[in-house]
Amino acid sequence: MKVDAGLFLKGIAMGAANVIPGVSGGTIALITGIYQRLITALGSIGATSLRQLLRGDIRGFLVAVDARWLAILLAGVAFSILSLARLFDWLLLNHEQLTMAFFFGLIVASIVFVARSVSYWSAPRWLALVIGTAVALAIALLTPGSENDASWYVFLCGVVAIASMILPGLSGSFILILMGNYALVLGAISEFDFSILIPLAAGCAIGLLAFSRVLKWVFERYADATLALMTGFVIGSLAIIWPWKDAITLTLERAGRDPKILVTGYDWYLPGINLTTLLAVLLAVLGALLIIGMERTIRK
Repeated sequence: MKVDAGLFLKGIAMGAANVIPGVSGGTIALITGIYQRLITALGSIGATSLRQLLRGDIRGFLVAVDARWLAILLAGVAFSILSLARLFDWLLLNHEQLTMAFFFGLIVASIVFVARSVSYWSAPRWLALVIGTAVALAIALLTPGSENDASWYVFLCGVVAIASMILPGLSGSFILILMGNYALVLGAISEFDFSILIPLAAGCAIGLLAFSRVLKWVFERYADATLALMTGFVIGSLAIIWPWKDAITLTLERAGRDPKILVTGYDWYLPGINLTTLLAVLLAVLGALLIIGMERTIRK
């Protein structure tokens, strides 16, 4: 029972992370020690396991895909997203700097533990680290697109976002911002708008099954290089999570509708010394201590 409760809480943490732009649920899975099992379980859903299901071997199918473990974890993710979407929407709107500071500290501390999961560091793995960092930074500097509620585009958003969500360091929420549909999706979750949620869920399901199989294959053959690449992703994602930045916005006038404010980039800066900065630093330290405590608990 305690193991199930712990797994459910890890799912909640993954779901909460995926709501925050710049934070990856894959990072949470990696630092809580469940990432490779998650990828293995998801990657096992394919032709072989489905044939078991079609033959009526339900028990064999459930064992093959680690169904009980996966169901508990995904229940935590779903509960978190559905219950915390409004909370994080409010936090980002009213206390964005402090919220980002907490996650910045959390991610900085997680980098150490993710890097330590590599058995040893060689030149190719250092190169993978540099490539991962460069890719994440390049994504951070891309200009966001415009909102598009067409079903095919929402489906595509689901495919791309879910792939990034299960990659540590690449935020599904930030990918949705780049594709222009973050506000649309967050609003649809809060308001249960199924015209958006259904194509989004379909895209997520297909993207998750396809991409997890690729990751499973890569992990089985190049585990250390993959972990080094993912460490780079996490390092590069810090540019998005940096608390002290101003959004560069563009107001888009729309006929018959309210103007839409688009974020086209960020202007990063160093903070001054004041009460808000001290509180942000305190929250960053708290986030780091949370990861350290979590890692020690996992070891025990």
